[in-house]
Amino acid sequence: MTSSTALNDSWLSAAIARIEADFQRSADTHLIALPLPEFAARGIDLYLKDESTHPTGSLKHRLARSLFLYALCNGLIHETSTIVEASSGSTAVSEAYFARLLGLPFIAVMPRSTSPEKVAQIEFYGGRCHWVDSAVEVYEEAHKLANQTGGHYMDQFTYAERATDWRGNNNIAESMFNQMARERHPVPRWIVVGAGTGGTSATIGRYVRYQRHATQLCVADPAGSVFSAYHRTGDASLTGAGSRIEGIGRPRVEASFIRTVIDRMVDVADVDSLAAMQALSALLGRKVGPSTGTNFVGCLTLAHEMLARGEEGSILSLLCDSGERYLPTYHDADWVEAKMGDCAAAQQHIGQLMRPWHPKLTA
Repeated sequence: MTSSTALNDSWLSAAIARIEADFQRSADTHLIALPLPEFAARGIDLYLKDESTHPTGSLKHRLARSLFLYALCNGLIHETSTIVEASSGSTAVSEAYFARLLGLPFIAVMPRSTSPEKVAQIEFYGGRCHWVDSAVEVYEEAHKLANQTGGHYMDQFTYAERATDWRGNNNIAESMFNQMARERHPVPRWIVVGAGTGGTSATIGRYVRYQRHATQLCVADPAGSVFSAYHRTGDASLTGAGSRIEGIGRPRVEASFIRTVIDRMVDVADVDSLAAMQALSALLGRKVGPSTGTNFVGCLTLAHEMLARGEEGSILSLLCDSGERYLPTYHDADWVEAKMGDCAAAQQHIGQLMRPWHPKLTA
């Protein structure tokens, strides 16, 4: 299909209309003010934008919508296309949703370690899971499957940073600043995100600069990810073991990770991510996922640095998805001990970070 005929194609027009109608049926996600009065008393307010309320339950719903519109408008998807994606779970869930919306078959290439809850959600939306043994194998296998089926490899790790309009158009950054407008510190001192593709950090970082906001962007990076080292060195050939925190961190530098829009990286140990996930779940009275725990560690780290400098302001991050997806894994004590080790010291550490008046922190 050529670009000249694509614009007049009735299927293409109907497909875009279905995605836009789905968007109109979905309200924006909520902004949660975290109840941390000891920080608030010192002029520091922390917030989470709750991306778990999307129809497919995670931040990746935004990415999937953008990737589908990008592929449709570039003439890469047609009415007989099989959609193929390399994904550790949440992106595949959201893409399976949009593929079903358009009546297209969907295949997710994913590591065998992906949580069974995400697998069930992919299959619920009519998708099929194709397994590989490790995260580094997903790229080549996805390319191969797309060629075999005559389909389209969505390639979130390449296209995430370019599929979303970072200047606005109701992207996540514009929504954040609009929702913060009536808060005590409406322009955040820091925005903290994780990075899997890097698409969200690229969108937010570019938007902040475009709007000339006095906001800095921090990426909280889990152990095993190469992003922090790449941010520090600029060496795009770096490889690593890969993250054990599902959905963020990568074993290689991804094309969508734009290091130059990121002001700060915070390295987060796995046990700290899980301890923060547990503490935040208790604080909110609902379970959150492990990548949200990683974000929370980044927020607390920055909050204590602001306290030490006598600064006031707001810190804004993301609640990436619901912890209900991880009940048999990250929220299961036996699984955590077997896979991640003893989190007792990390739990104590996070508990102290949440209490800025704790004697060990103020001595």
